[in-house]
Amino acid sequence: MRVHKRLHLKYSVQQLFNLVVDVDSYPDFLPWVIAARIRRRENQTVWVDLTIGTGFLRKSFSTVAQLEPPHRIDIKSYDALFERFEQKWNFESATEGGTNIGYYVDFKFRSRLLQTLIGASFADRATTMVEAYRRRARQLYEVP
Repeated sequence: MRVHKRLHLKYSVQQLFNLVVDVDSYPDFLPWVIAARIRRRENQTVWVDLTIGTGFLRKSFSTVAQLEPPHRIDIKSYDALFERFEQKWNFESATEGGTNIGYYVDFKFRSRLLQTLIGASFADRATTMVEAYRRRARQLYEVP
């Protein structure tokens, strides 16, 4: 399942980069993220453990993120849960102000059942997740 989203937000490249790398806060604002923990950090590489789910379905897996502050984040999982998992964030300053964001995710579960349960609606879920990041940016960076 591949999804690519592009959007423009009025916040700075650094603010949006910081929002995405704040993994410990994911359960506070990202739907389906039950737990998130940075296991290790070394230079520009971050190892993360995540638990996602809803209702009876819960799955844990690990990712490795390569950071290129503040413009790029490449995330992969070599976890047995996935046949493939890749996520990319790109942040570019926009000439009209704010930031142009590119978000790309491509994954396939090894389990046909999981692929059917989650993969079928993933395009909608990706949109929901991008909206959750947008709301979080508003909460963090706008003065009430």
